[in-house]
Amino acid sequence: MPKNISHRELVSKLRAYGFAGPHSGSRHPFMTRGEFKLRIPNPHNGDISRPLLSEILRQAGISTKEWNDE
Repeated sequence: MPKNISHRELVSKLRAYGFAGPHSGSRHPFMTRGEFKLRIPNPHNGDISRPLLSEILRQAGISTKEWNDE
């Protein structure tokens, strides 16, 4: 399972996987890869929790093994 991560680190790693953004959304920012939109949490003071990060990775189609090897 991936570890907790900061918002900045999440955006940086998603860009390495080919995502563009983040772009402003109505409630949450999102990142895009082709036609696919991935909603990401709003920036905040704390880290993004492991369960939330796992859900984001699942939606993005990135395995935890790939994520941790990066």
